[in-house]
Amino acid sequence: MGQKIGIMGGTFDPIHIGHLILGEAAQQQFGLDKVLYMPAGNPPHKRNREGRATDVQRTEMVRIAIQDNPHFELSLMEMNEDGYSYTYRTLERFKAEYPENEYYFIIGADSLYDFDQWKEPQRICNAGHIICATRNQTPSEEFQALLEKRRQQYHGDFLLLDSPNLDISSNNLRKMIAEGRSVRYYIRYDVIRYIEENRIYRS
Repeated sequence: MGQKIGIMGGTFDPIHIGHLILGEAAQQQFGLDKVLYMPAGNPPHKRNREGRATDVQRTEMVRIAIQDNPHFELSLMEMNEDGYSYTYRTLERFKAEYPENEYYFIIGADSLYDFDQWKEPQRICNAGHIICATRNQTPSEEFQALLEKRRQQYHGDFLLLDSPNLDISSNNLRKMIAEGRSVRYYIRYDVIRYIEENRIYRS
């Protein structure tokens, strides 16, 4: 028996409640057996940048954030040495190793708008379903029209996620932490504690 596997990729620098809410909403709405949180590796020339977390720290923050959800798992498939990863390669690798499973790639609203600029978008659609979060400030008719355009463009399965798309930016959170401002309720408490203990994002 195959499983329905959700995939949530990103830098997660840091992971915040918006990431967790999208994963939970997708799991519930589409009956996913699990959601893989997959931090992307940083290329060698971008590692250890000032004001950013290391690969190890980002991975640990994800592990802490998802540890008490039985449907969430950490995947290090894209945490590779050269730091470059492409969604189509990841999905095709999963399909090759576990062909009995169905894969659901979870994206935010902005990613749907620039999906045609991704690397090999057709191969992404061939390898899995695309779950799309809405953009709250965009009229539903406009967003539905974009979904339909992408379906016809790639003959792909673009699914609408019925969940609020919280306007939270990891970039803004890093700035808030660097300035000593509170990020309570934006980030899980245990992740905040890890950030504070390791003095991440402090200039």
